Amino acid sequence: MPGPLDGFKIIDVSAVLSGPWATDILGDQGADVVKVESPGTGDLTRALRNQSGGLASTFLNINRSKRSITLNLKTDGGREILNKLVSGADVFVQNFRPGVVERLGIGYDALRAVNPGLVYVSISGLGEKGPLARQRVYDPIVQALSGLTTIQAGADDRRPNLVRTILPDKLTAVTASQAITAALLARERGGAGQHVRLSMLDAVLAFLWASDMGGQTFVDNQVEPQRAASFIDLIYETRDGYMTVAAQGDREWEGLCRAVGHPEWLEDERFKTPALRDEHVDERLELTQSALREKTAKEWLGILAEHDVPCAPALTRRQVVEHPQVVASGILIESDHPVAGRLRQTRTPARFEGTPPGAPRGAPRLGEHTAEILRELGYDQAAIDAFRTAGVIGDERYDDAKANAREEVS
Repeated sequence: MPGPLDGFKIIDVSAVLSGPWATDILGDQGADVVKVESPGTGDLTRALRNQSGGLASTFLNINRSKRSITLNLKTDGGREILNKLVSGADVFVQNFRPGVVERLGIGYDALRAVNPGLVYVSISGLGEKGPLARQRVYDPIVQALSGLTTIQAGADDRRPNLVRTILPDKLTAVTASQAITAALLARERGGAGQHVRLSMLDAVLAFLWASDMGGQTFVDNQVEPQRAASFIDLIYETRDGYMTVAAQGDREWEGLCRAVGHPEWLEDERFKTPALRDEHVDERLELTQSALREKTAKEWLGILAEHDVPCAPALTRRQVVEHPQVVASGILIESDHPVAGRLRQTRTPARFEGTPPGAPRGAPRLGEHTAEILRELGYDQAAIDAFRTAGVIGDERYDDAKANAREEVS
């Protein structure tokens, strides 16, 4: 089946990660996503390392199920084509710095005049107002400004640490994809198109406030400075590797104590209740760590499972791919990309029983679908050649058989 978003068309002029991955999610769910890129260069992630067939793994992983057209939006012809695309679209996504789309003539007011029902999505780094609104922003900037690096450190008086994944970009992408579907739902219920604004700072602070900003929740009773977390995290060393154990409730704590052969811990006044175990977290985790060094991770996984204690091995990237739970869940799929070769990627994570989407299409080469899309808009070959000569579109040309190839998922 075509997927729950079949019939919706999205024009994506965003680059790097937050916008492209948001539209990738929607494309995997059936939307027709047209990725608009600059002639000759395209999205920055095309040039990243770890490539096959001239396509970078990052680009491949966040630009699936899209078609690529190259347009010079600084030309009248480029804007003319974009307006035609927008006139038949449902969503427009951009993540330029504030002010850029207005200078290009493709801001919300300009495109709303072309298509009043358009859901126009603006993704920014730090918002559209304020002293830092026009600053160039990358993931570490948002991690630092949002307090995420201090949370990662464990306490306000410790050296801040970056989360070792570009979490703000990724979280913004997921938030944007949800916001787009919400705006489309409102429109389908008789509403109108609208401008949806989202910043990476918005997304991260909302994410953190669910738990990590508890000390700042009560206006008249703020916690300052934030109490230090345990000096031990929940990754434990065993005789031959690492694992995690999470014993939060009373039953799990009892199971852990019996599993590691220390039932006397149950009588220790420091650990009688969840609140006391939190108060004495360093002592509790240090005792747990000392016990877990006595056996291998595999041995502990079996013993702890028998006592119904949540646990898991701390896997390397390669081990994740081969783990029985990952394999049994069918999370990873393999496919043949017409240029990059055999790929391993995740499937669409949400599994729609009533409208299951088809297999994701491979990420496009730069401008791979330019002529195809222009023909859909009514331009003939003479007009397409004229656009190419004038520099309105790129001069990318590919073998049609490869350009029209689709992934076969195993």
